[in-house]
Amino acid sequence: MSHESDLSRIGISLPKNLLDKFDEILECRGYSSRSEGIRDAIRNYITYYKWMSDVTGERQGIITMVYDHEHRGLLQVLTEIQHDYLDVIQSSLHSHVSHDRCVEIILLRGDGKVIKDIAERLMSQKGVESVKLTTIPIEE
Repeated sequence: MSHESDLSRIGISLPKNLLDKFDEILECRGYSSRSEGIRDAIRNYITYYKWMSDVTGERQGIITMVYDHEHRGLLQVLTEIQHDYLDVIQSSLHSHVSHDRCVEIILLRGDGKVIKDIAERLMSQKGVESVKLTTIPIEE
């Protein structure tokens, strides 16, 4: 069994603007090193994945998505994904943040696994900057 004290070295490639933003956050939050910030980010990602894996049963949910509407073909793909789930998606709100960026809020109600599938399909698209899913169980 591996412990956190058993360190492995990895190499990653990141766009400069992403790394610069990450470094700014590390400095603001007082991290002692970039490695510690990356470890913390990975821990948070694992926690979020575990939480997402537990989205089951009848749920009410909200997906908040930020994306680059200038990314070639993205709007068409996002629309097609949403049309695939007309029985689950209740409403959506679209707002232009800037010339290139949009935010969209999608209200959903249905099976948790289906809601999670929608969020995962949306977040896997190139040009989508972030997707956040929040759900609550429906009390009968």
